[in-house]
Amino acid sequence: MRNDIKANERAYSTKEVAEEVGIATPTVRKYGQILERNGYEFLKDGDRRIFVEADIIALIALRDTDKPLDSTARDLVDQQQKRLEDMNRTDIALPDTEERLPQDPDQLKEVFKYLVNELAAARDMNLQLKSDMAHIKTTVAQLQQDHHVISSSIGNSSQRTNAKIEKLTEQQKDHYETLLEQERQRTELLQEEIQKMRDEQKNEWVSQNDFNKRLEEEIHKRKENKGWLFSLFKK
Repeated sequence: MRNDIKANERAYSTKEVAEEVGIATPTVRKYGQILERNGYEFLKDGDRRIFVEADIIALIALRDTDKPLDSTARDLVDQQQKRLEDMNRTDIALPDTEERLPQDPDQLKEVFKYLVNELAAARDMNLQLKSDMAHIKTTVAQLQQDHHVISSSIGNSSQRTNAKIEKLTEQQKDHYETLLEQERQRTELLQEEIQKMRDEQKNEWVSQNDFNKRLEEEIHKRKENKGWLFSLFKK
């Protein structure tokens, strides 16, 4: 468990860390996952990470590294573990609740000082968390209000759009029916013209056929007459 938190040390939210380090909020989460995957330890409020100054330094190191992120993360984990081990060696061991408190006044003084500092850090962290929660609630309320306004606007716009579409559809339907009727009338006229031309062509053909028959009969008669004349001369 981490014991390197200083008294009255400020706690940062993910959004604040993103602004402090100069990276996007999803990048903060990505770096946090890489650090944890390699053994780094964050303070947690449930599943939510709470960042302190040492964590910001680690994120900056990941941001500026030229090495693979996992390699840099392992170096940072080693540094954190060394720091925690050093803190463990210098920390004052608190007595178990079942044991007697130390009798040395100086030692008692150090114990109470440690507890006071821990309580102060916890109080500051709680205040920061309350401030963050209030900000989140305000943001959520504003988003809900914006969502309601946008939904109402979209609904009204959708109704107007549907009305326009229905009107255009009706106009297109009327126009199509008008064009269809005009086309039907033109088709009927064209069919009448075609039939008229066929009738005229048929009459012309019948007339020409009659003329050809008469012409053939006349030619045949003349041939017969010529044959009769030729027979007279022969006699």
